Amino acid sequence: MYLSSEVKKEIFKKHGQSETNTGSAEGQIALFTHRIKHLTEHLKKNKKDFGTQLAVQKLVGKRRSQLDYLMKKDIARYRAIVKELELRK
Repeated sequence: MYLSSEVKKEIFKKHGQSETNTGSAEGQIALFTHRIKHLTEHLKKNKKDFGTQLAVQKLVGKRRSQLDYLMKKDIARYRAIVKELELRK
């Protein structure tokens, strides 16, 4: 399993304030980014997996919403997470 509870805790510890703070915008964006990268690798091998394509599109939309929220709330945190995760904007 690519996304075990240990991996999630590590993501939230690194990007959120703590491993138990799973609701922070930075933690959610980092988790979405990890899932998008994993599914993108899957799609490189399985080009006709349209269900996964839809899932990736939905995750990208959710991540975009979180990034928009963070940009409105605190531009410094937004810039930090975009730089840290190497996202395009």
